[in-house]
Amino acid sequence: MLITDDFLPVPVPETLTATYLVPTSGQPGPAPAEVLAGLAGRISGPVYDLARQMLASPLMSVDTRPVSEFPHLPPDLLTAFGATEPQLARLAAATDLVVVQASYRPGWPPAHEWAARTVAAALAEHLGADVVDVFALQFLDPATALRSLPDAEGRVRLIDWVLVPYSSDDGGLWFTTKGLRRFGLLELQAQEVPTHLTRAWGAVMTGVARRLLRAWTDGLTDNEVPAFVPLPVVTSVTGHDIAVAYGNPQPHDSTRPAALRLELDPATDPDADSFLTLLPPVGHPGPTGGYFAAVCTALFGAGQSDVRYARPDDAMAKAITTARDGLPGIRERFLAGSLPAEVQLLVKYALPTDEGPEYVWAGVTSWATPERIIGASASDAAADPAVRIGRPVVVDVVDVVDWALLDGSGVVEGGWTQAVLDAGDRSQR
Repeated sequence: MLITDDFLPVPVPETLTATYLVPTSGQPGPAPAEVLAGLAGRISGPVYDLARQMLASPLMSVDTRPVSEFPHLPPDLLTAFGATEPQLARLAAATDLVVVQASYRPGWPPAHEWAARTVAAALAEHLGADVVDVFALQFLDPATALRSLPDAEGRVRLIDWVLVPYSSDDGGLWFTTKGLRRFGLLELQAQEVPTHLTRAWGAVMTGVARRLLRAWTDGLTDNEVPAFVPLPVVTSVTGHDIAVAYGNPQPHDSTRPAALRLELDPATDPDADSFLTLLPPVGHPGPTGGYFAAVCTALFGAGQSDVRYARPDDAMAKAITTARDGLPGIRERFLAGSLPAEVQLLVKYALPTDEGPEYVWAGVTSWATPERIIGASASDAAADPAVRIGRPVVVDVVDVVDWALLDGSGVVEGGWTQAVLDAGDRSQR
């Protein structure tokens, strides 16, 4: 394969392995094939057949081991990736781990991941237990694990498989992806990201990951695994890439793509990870952070909003407490489908700014786990260019301060903080 200066040769591993754990406490291990059969008709046929075939082959193993035989799972890292106290407590109390492992060659579909997660979710559901994704150090309840699998058309939400953590670094924030190595691709990183672009740049990284993963798997279609796959040195990312990665397959405006340059950053320590680093195109003047800000503006726009900043008075504090106390109940009604068809559920959540938190609304589209809401923004944010009306957003429930049910006439339930704001406006007239 001819490689030019326009392409970056990225090495391909020979095989990939997925590992999932199901913590148990002395319960007899069910027959994996029998438990898997219970998913027939509940997940897409191709995924079910793939899991069944992998389970019956030497490519997958299911073993129950004492917890002491498995490397320690650090609670602090599990917590950093969303573990709750009840989940950690169940893991600490477990005496055994059901270990589900599958191996396969790089390519699409990633049979090792689809099959191993399917079998682990089936076992956890039968046992009333959790699933631990060892790669991401992340807990999944069985229902969430099953919903993350490909649909009938083979589509997945990349955010269910690739995380975008970040931390403070010299000159700004350091972003990485955690999940591309599931598919054999090196993880992405970006440094010197301006701190006010936290949410926007996370969306950009997710969109770039989606674009590069498509190019990567397109290069793995041969019968034999190649030694490397050429990826374009300069890649473009669009709003459509981001929307699809967040699970919205509908066509989106892609008239303003943004270009980013890839550079291979090999690890000098054999135990450390190599990265594909995102940089401005060659010849771009000015600091890296300035270019990253321009990318966000190109993708999300630079509009302002009229969203108000809530006052920390007693009435507002009481309104927030009332709304938060009602979150478990409204989630249960949303998941049960008991809300009227013409009513939409929205949540109000906080975005950090230099002037204090800015509060914006989002329509809820998915609430699979108690800790995270997937939705579409119902307003533009002044502080975050990634938050635009109709754009997909991921909301941490700890940031939610209110919720409301809306129909054609307005708020029919909830909206306590908005009522406080409206009352304050009337008193000042």
